[in-house]
Formats: sequence, structure tokens, C-alpha cells
Amino acid sequence: MYEYRKLSVAERKAVLSDRRQRDLPLHAPPHYPDGRQIYILTAACFEHRPFVSTEPRRSALRDTLLAAPGDIHAWVILPNHYHLLATVDLAGFSQWVRLLHSRLAKDWNREDAAKGRQVWYRFQDRQIRGDRHYFASLNYIHANPVKHGYVAKATDWLHSSLHEYLAKYGREVLADLWRKYPVDEYGKKWDD
Repeated sequence: MYEYRKLSVAERKAVLSDRRQRDLPLHAPPHYPDGRQIYILTAACFEHRPFVSTEPRRSALRDTLLAAPGDIHAWVILPNHYHLLATVDLAGFSQWVRLLHSRLAKDWNREDAAKGRQVWYRFQDRQIRGDRHYFASLNYIHANPVKHGYVAKATDWLHSSLHEYLAKYGREVLADLWRKYPVDEYGKKWDD
């Protein structure tokens, strides 16, 4: 979305022409539903504005996301976006998250006296391709609050499944996963 804004008029026309030829949505990420699969799912607030900026909003969003249709393996909620590592039927999840975002936008706009304001900008999905991708995604999700400068240590961020993983598996197991499946350039340009 943000890269598109930097393109010239001619470059934008070329991008849209290419997307039409490949039968892709013109201004949205393509989704390829294929039954229940494991995905990393990312939803960002419009223009990365911090609409999930309060603890009550993050807690309410967490509770709702954890009740999503499917199995949530890992999650993090930041002031302007969230990530889920989940096994879902993408077609059903897409519909569910669309309704969730619509409801939250109405609620938050009412709270903020900002009727009609756009709160969410769709969501992205990426199917997990194997163990390396799964565990790198898990590490990426848990390190996300540090990546974006909200905390110095991932354990200092409350709205993350990291605490559940620490309680269940212990620090040494997670440190070993971090060494085996480093984040490196993971997520580069996904949510800048």
C-alpha cells in the first residue's frame, strides 16, 4: 500500500495492468484459500495509525482473536497491527476478520467521536511452508514488539503469546528455537 503511493502515474498504471492480467485484486493482497492450512496472518491499522493504543482495546482484541475460528498457535497485538500464527480455513477466516474489523471500527470510532474514519487496512496471509518457516514465524511474532521499538525485551510486552510459551516450554527451549530459526530479514517490507 505504501510503496504504491510512491510510484509515478505511469508506474501505477503498469502495476494495475499487470494485476488485471494475472486476475489479482487491484488494490488488495491476493488470498488463496485452500482448506485448513497454517498461515501467518497480519492485519494493520489504516496508515499504521495507533488505533489499538490502549490496554483495554488490546485486551479486548486479544480475547476476540483467541476465539477466532481455527487454532491460534501464536499472536501479538501492537498499537497499529497484529500478527497471528494460526491454522484456519482462509475463506471462513477472511469473512470472520472482515466482520470483526467492521465492528471494531464502529466501536472505536464511536469511542473516539470519529464517525466514518477508516481504522483497518485489510489483512495479509502467507501460508506456512514447513518447520523452518513455522518457527521463524513464531520467533518473528514474539520479537515484533522489540522490532518496532515498543519494548527493549520481548518479555516486557504483555499482549503476546510469548508468556504462554515461556510458561509451557521454558526459556531454554525458546532460546534454542531462536538460535535454530533466526528472524534475520523475516517480514522485511511486510508492515513498514
